[in-house]
Amino acid sequence: MKKFILLSFLLLATVSGFAKAPKNQYVRIKTTYGEVIIRLYNQTPKHRDNFVKLAKQGFYNGTLFHRVIQNFMIQGGDPDSKTAKPGQELGNGDVGYTVPAEFNDSLFHKRGVLAAARDDNPAKASSGCQFYITEGKRFTDGKLDTLENTRMKGRKVPAWQREWYKSVGGVPHLDQNYTVYGEVVSGIDMVDRIAAVKKDAKDRPLEDVSMTVELLTNKECRQMDKLLNIE
Repeated sequence: MKKFILLSFLLLATVSGFAKAPKNQYVRIKTTYGEVIIRLYNQTPKHRDNFVKLAKQGFYNGTLFHRVIQNFMIQGGDPDSKTAKPGQELGNGDVGYTVPAEFNDSLFHKRGVLAAARDDNPAKASSGCQFYITEGKRFTDGKLDTLENTRMKGRKVPAWQREWYKSVGGVPHLDQNYTVYGEVVSGIDMVDRIAAVKKDAKDRPLEDVSMTVELLTNKECRQMDKLLNIE
């Protein structure tokens, strides 16, 4: 009997060791305004892996959403924000490296995407740590036409993306300029609440909005895949 129990245990351990791997990695960002769960895109592996690495290190815990603009986005991830004094200008902190741009025609700045901040560099390489989440707004065809001819310098928004921008909203003029590498799949209200807080002339919230960032476990990621019908 003891031998049977031992063999059963070993069989169970072996089977569980080969549990189906999740299709996607998900992360949770928590603030006093709520929390979001974000699916990191597999189409942008360099950005995905870099974000996972920093999250594992606890890099983002205690950093602030230091720049918020309603109907546009909320930005965070500056390491200097952990110890910033009230009113201190933020946005220049970094980790000493950049991530090569990973543009993809299927990934665009619809409402709720995670994207990489960057400085003004010809290669459009991303900051190694700073990111933003879009709140955005809805557009009409006329306003999209105007954007194409002005801020987008003639680049056309594909018809299927236009439908998203008209019905869900987003920030179309950022497409193909900043790398999009994830999207909110739960808790988008947190973004709306943070975007609406009172702020100073440099768009920093008057009251600090700190965050913690954690990776969902493989089990949780598989559950999210199933919930989102990603098999």
